[in-house]
Formats: sequence, C-alpha cells, structure tokens
Amino acid sequence: MDTFDQQHIWHPYAKVPNLIAAHKVQSADGVYLNLDNGKRVIDGMSSWWSMIHGYNHPVLNKAITKQLAKMSHVMFGGLTHQSAIDLAKTLISITPENLTKIFFTDSGSVAVESALKIALQYWRNQGKLDKQKFITIRAGYHGDTFGAMSVCDPDNGIHHFFSGVLAQHYFVKSPSIVGWAEALKDLEDALKQNSDTIAAMILEPVVQGAGGMQFYNPQYLSKAKALCERYNVLFILDEIATGFGRTGELFAFEYVGVEVDILCLGKALTGGYMSLGATLTSDKISSIVGTLMHGPTFMANPLACAVANASIDLLLNSSWQDNIARIEKHFYSELLPLKESDKVADVRVLGAIGVIEMVDDIDVEKTQNQLIENGVWLRPYGKLLYTMPPFIITDNELLLLTDTMKKVIT
Repeated sequence: MDTFDQQHIWHPYAKVPNLIAAHKVQSADGVYLNLDNGKRVIDGMSSWWSMIHGYNHPVLNKAITKQLAKMSHVMFGGLTHQSAIDLAKTLISITPENLTKIFFTDSGSVAVESALKIALQYWRNQGKLDKQKFITIRAGYHGDTFGAMSVCDPDNGIHHFFSGVLAQHYFVKSPSIVGWAEALKDLEDALKQNSDTIAAMILEPVVQGAGGMQFYNPQYLSKAKALCERYNVLFILDEIATGFGRTGELFAFEYVGVEVDILCLGKALTGGYMSLGATLTSDKISSIVGTLMHGPTFMANPLACAVANASIDLLLNSSWQDNIARIEKHFYSELLPLKESDKVADVRVLGAIGVIEMVDDIDVEKTQNQLIENGVWLRPYGKLLYTMPPFIITDNELLLLTDTMKKVIT
C-alpha cells in the first residue's frame, strides 16, 4: 500500500481517498504480477482483457524497442508511418471483406466515439437529419466517454448517475437476460416504430462485459443484423473486449459470420502493451462520410502500432485456439460444479472467460486479500468473481487460479 497514492490518486471507479488501498506492482513477467510486499500473484484479469500473451514478452519488448529507436510518436495529421500502414493491412486482412477503411484512435472508448460519429455523419450527408439516435440492448457497456456512456445501460449500468445529461437513445431487451427470440421481437418492435430516427445499432457480440459478464446466443447477431438491414439502420459491433481470440473465435461475430458495417477494436489489439483503438468500416460508408472531424493527438501512435503488429503476428502464428479450448475445458471442469452451491447464483464459461455470479454482493477488500494470500489477482465487482487469464497460462497455474476462486467463495 502506498499512502500517497491512496490519498491523492483517483483509481478507476473509486474515491479519493481510496476506501480500498491499491496494491503496488513492482514488476511483471509471464502471467505474474510481483507486488511490493513480496507476493507473486497470477493475473487472472489479463489487465482487463488486454495482456493476452502475458507480461514482459520478449517478442513484444523487441518490437517496441525497435520502434523506439526510430521514433516514439509523430502526429498523424499530414504524416504517416510504416507501422500504421502495416497494422492497417493486417486488420483489413483478418476482418470481414467489406471492412476496408480504418480510423485509428488512442483507446477503445474513443473507437466507439468514432463509430458513433461515423454513423451520424453517414446519414446526415445523405440528408437524413432525423437519424440521430442509437439502439442497443440492456446490460451493455461501451466505455466511459460521453458518447460511449450514452449507449451503456442507463438504469443498471455504472453510468446511471449521468443519465439525465446524456443523449437519450433506445434500449431493448438483452438476449442474455430474456432469450434471443423474445429480445429479437422487442428489437423489431422498436425498429418498426423508430427506425426513421435511428442511425445505428451497437452491440457487444456474444459477451456483455462490464454490464454483468453475460453471454447470449450468437444467433441473435445475425437476426439483429437482418432487422437492421430491413429498417435501414447501420450495424456496429464493439469487439474491444472480445476481439483477438478471447471467446474461442478470433472475433466473437465469427460464431455466425455476420457482416458488420462498423467494427470497434481495442484492449488486446496491442497485447496489452499500449493504449490503441481502431474503428473499421466499408468503402460505401467512408465515401459518404467523407472528412471525419476527429483527430486524437496520439492516434496511430508508432509504438502502439508496432507492438500491435507484433502481437497479432504472435497470436496468429501460435496455437491460440488450442490454448483457448484448454482453458475453457478447465473452467467447465473446475468452475461449473459450483452451480450446486447455495451461495452461487450462476456460473458462465465461454472460451477463456470464467464467471461466478454469487447470490450476495462480494466483500471486495476481504476477497481480494484472500486471493492475494493464495497467489492470485482478480478484481471482483458486485456479485461477480470472474477471470479472463492470459492465453499462455499453464495447466498448473490454471489450477491454482480456479482452486483459489473456489476457496474464497466457500
């Protein structure tokens, strides 16, 4: 614990002074965080989904060091560089064929902001000035900036405090809560009544992250896309958390092969090394949008692009599918039986994601201290104790992770 930190530094979703002191990390390697109290703990969070190859990876270290020797940053207005060009080529090659244009941002939230602006400008430039709203499902999360907050769940999400000042959009039933058939009916009803005012639908495909770690039937995606086409509404997918293998597919939309109008990427894009986002769209949409009045200072940062290139190459040339299947099998074996506990409301597993939903709220400070004492770092919230470990985690490390999860909830 660092007293200055606790008294002066705002941490995510926390007060100052922080009621729960942050644990100080001295270094990190592989799947481990080395804390200043001497504890060495498995990072079961992959630094919020992003560190898929683990920490201090020699290949990624080399890529970023090589780029650093050339330049750490250069403005992207009027200039370009090879790392951004290479990354754009790679992303175009691994995403759907219709996605041929890329806008780089400095974070996932800003990738969402860019996507929303693209959708609005697309319709405005065609004279459809009423199409200024968005539609999404309940229990969603798309980031903490204002546009992104406006398409997060306004009632049960973490941004409900701001609901009175945010732009008002349409929210329909989530297929993770009511089932995809009922959710589709609700979506169709809303589109039928309001499509003249809706620019786009935005979704987290298959997995709803910070909104409650909920999963839903991928069939909802293809059916929702068909409805959006019928009612002349663009289709935006937010793969910031799910992209780059986490669910067992390279991108979660690949479960049904749905075509996307606008795609948002972030988090694991750089293997967790640097903040970087990307918003991809089609020739048709980009030609109508024209000049996009958006330009983050650190967009397409050369260090971030260089390490992203190395991270994607490392992923695609590894046995990542086997690793995800191995992790998923372990979670099914070790976590699913916890459903029998009276203390547990539900257990959910998909790819390298394991979620235990408790009946009652978790005592975060007590639980985190127990986890650390047993050699594991997780970040529970509400009723949820969940994990999304680095893909390189070994079987023995996985066993320690799940054994500790079981230990702290019983």
